[in-house]
Amino acid sequence: MLFTSRLLPRITPVTRHIRAFSTHNPVMSSLRIGFVPEHFSTPLEFAKKHYDLQAKLLPFPSGTGHMVTALQAGEIDIGVGLTEGWIAALGKAQAAQKDAGFKVVGTYVETPLCWAISTGARRTELGGITDLKGKKAGVSRIGSGSYVMSFVLADQEGWLDPQSSSSPFLIELLNTFLNLREGVNNGTADFFMWEHFTSKRYYDNGEIKRIGEIYTPWSSWKIVAKNDLINPTNWSQAQNSSHPALKDELEDVLEKINKGVKHFEENQEAAVEYIYTKLDYSEEDAREWLKTVRFAHDVRGVDKSVVGKTVQILQKAGVLEQQVDNDAMIGLARSEAVKWV
Repeated sequence: MLFTSRLLPRITPVTRHIRAFSTHNPVMSSLRIGFVPEHFSTPLEFAKKHYDLQAKLLPFPSGTGHMVTALQAGEIDIGVGLTEGWIAALGKAQAAQKDAGFKVVGTYVETPLCWAISTGARRTELGGITDLKGKKAGVSRIGSGSYVMSFVLADQEGWLDPQSSSSPFLIELLNTFLNLREGVNNGTADFFMWEHFTSKRYYDNGEIKRIGEIYTPWSSWKIVAKNDLINPTNWSQAQNSSHPALKDELEDVLEKINKGVKHFEENQEAAVEYIYTKLDYSEEDAREWLKTVRFAHDVRGVDKSVVGKTVQILQKAGVLEQQVDNDAMIGLARSEAVKWV
């Protein structure tokens, strides 16, 4: 089955005034970066291979929800994961009057994510999204993107109970992508949601079938860092290089990721080769994915408008409570919002 991409929102570049990197060369500690080992991780690999990224890359195939717990347990220092997972975790910590232990400091991918909706290959009773009302949703973890997007799907379909904050589906925690695929085939779950191209290989080999899709209404991947990598400052102070918002170790990591992104964009054939030889994708799918994705040219900072939009939709979907401090989620803001047109 070939993927027919929708017209994705275009991003109009705007001038941003973000502090230049420090010109001195401090001794960098080896930070630990959690990431999802999928095609989106390719610029991280290039930063490590070609630009001396000193941080240790730690794969989290179960996704953003697992990275949240790893950050809070002190197992990683930085996470590259899905916007909705980070924002949901930060908002829930606020509701519980707790410190989440991390903040959003960067934008990794500017484009939305296409979540494919899958069920078992022989589940003939499930032919489309309308068949999923009240069914069992397989998710990797509570708070993960697959969990959060189940609420967004239910909101889109009008299945949410405005008087209840509980999930509109029965939830089955299955941890890994393999378990999710097995779960919809053995009846443990009725459906699950995962990124389209990661799922497509298993449509092509007949293991699972695709019954729908949903796009995130926000740019899809963000970078977070634990609080002790963020200086206690504010945006106006951060304009002055003598009052940086981020500590030097984190600035160095983000500078190297920027170089990895640039290398990715300038070496598309090397990116394709890496994706289909080292990751679980075909060459054809790798090339098709490249047509749909746009990484941030400068990963430092997050648009306040994107955080606000994500919070609003998650509130509407019942994931977050109404009283949320958006600014408290942000460790470094961009000076101007990216405009979606």
